Amino acid sequence: MTLMKSWVESANTADTDFPLNNLPYGVFSTLTLDARCGVAIGDMILDMQAAEEQGIIDLTDDPLFDVPFWNEVMEEGPAVWTALRNRLKDLLAANSSDQALIAPLLISQADAEMHMPLVVSEYTDFYAGRHHATNVGTMFRGAENALPPNWLHIPIGYNGRASSVVVSGTDICRPWGQLKSPNHELPAFLPCRRFDLELEMGAIVGMSSDGPISVDEADGAIFGYVLLNDWSARDIQAWEYQPLGPFQAKATATSISPWIVTKAALEPFRTPTPHREFELLDHLKDTGPMLYDIDLAVTLAPQGKAATTITQTNYNEMYYSAAQQLAHHSSSGCPMNVGDLLGSGTISGPTKSERGSLLELSWGGKEPLTLETGETRTFLEDGDTVTLHGAAKGDGYKIGFGTCTGTILPALKDPYAR
Repeated sequence: MTLMKSWVESANTADTDFPLNNLPYGVFSTLTLDARCGVAIGDMILDMQAAEEQGIIDLTDDPLFDVPFWNEVMEEGPAVWTALRNRLKDLLAANSSDQALIAPLLISQADAEMHMPLVVSEYTDFYAGRHHATNVGTMFRGAENALPPNWLHIPIGYNGRASSVVVSGTDICRPWGQLKSPNHELPAFLPCRRFDLELEMGAIVGMSSDGPISVDEADGAIFGYVLLNDWSARDIQAWEYQPLGPFQAKATATSISPWIVTKAALEPFRTPTPHREFELLDHLKDTGPMLYDIDLAVTLAPQGKAATTITQTNYNEMYYSAAQQLAHHSSSGCPMNVGDLLGSGTISGPTKSERGSLLELSWGGKEPLTLETGETRTFLEDGDTVTLHGAAKGDGYKIGFGTCTGTILPALKDPYAR
């Protein structure tokens, strides 16, 4: 597929994240407009609330855009998702006869503040990138025991906190936690000393289910994708994770990009999952190309200084797709809800420059990473700004996600001061 031309000129360049091929969904506000749903096109945002109020968007009997989140649209199901995308493409295409109607409803992205694009119902994070799992397992258990026995058969995950999912641009306060003390006898309650990022993709569930669903049904239930940073307190995690896995180490915050890129926009970039040593059980078997070719990168900028690209990888390095994760999640009869968020797990490639966390890049702190400023990092320091970037690249265009960014603030001086 090639670039689709729009009458919005800024959408017709090869370097924009938001051409007509994309049309991602977000929530924005301005000095004069309350938070509302919008669609990105070039460097502009189409005000969906205004478009619906004026009858330009009219897909259902009840309004969809009188609320500042996209859950109402998700709940309508795939037929409405498709109708909405087709209507938007018609309105914004170069040959559209509706330009005069739509032009007054476009807001400059430079004048907008972005908000959470959805109400997150539940949040589950997976551990489904093989290179990441192998690296972490090698560090802590040795190369011969890097992957647990179940890893090549099921997508491992844990239930996280929907309440701590935040939109890009939200500052992240360094957490306190109970840490293993140097003398290995008694723990201590201290600020995290090994705070980390995790480069992930997030899949947004757009259809509810009350029982097990197939991989194909799961794929059809996914509304779209976001960039996701699963902030991780490695020292807290090391003390608490046995025997039930991550808890407070993962509860500080999870950042997502403000734009939901629809599954429909990513269809031209389908790619297969990697070779498997073991055939998956029937409820998880690949039914076609299950992943997407999405280039990913992370930059780290010390306070007031230039950013360094610290890793570059691709979403196609995942071992399990979002559809397989969702199908497995439902296999016990676990109900899935509209607005559920599934974190992919850290996305790392086979080389050091493709590792998706500082834990891997610094090999547990033993190999400090040198930034372009000359400074080194093993883990994140106060004032550091971490930014995730992602885009699927086509012929003269790309399907971008914008950025997912967060700045580390110092830990509270006394978290229990009242």
